[in-house]
Amino acid sequence: MAFRPLGDRVLVKRVEEESKTKGGIIIPDTAKEKPQEGEVLAIGPGARDEAGKRVELDVKVGDRILFGKWSGTEVKLEGDDLIIMKESDILGVL
Repeated sequence: MAFRPLGDRVLVKRVEEESKTKGGIIIPDTAKEKPQEGEVLAIGPGARDEAGKRVELDVKVGDRILFGKWSGTEVKLEGDDLIIMKESDILGVL
């Protein structure tokens, strides 16, 4: 992919949730919530601090992360639905 995030931004692909519950009930697409888990596809070089030094990101490409329900901006790149978000929107690494 020819996309490179800038600053402390991260490109994330959502991880698809199961379409069936543990009890065997199939959940229709209209009732599903968007997953809050994803995989990091690309990271920016990091933000700069007050002194102008670059602060590297705590996540790396390939990490599985949890993020807030309304985090980031949804974009479509090369046919894939992806999310661009700031590192501060990431809640944790799995």
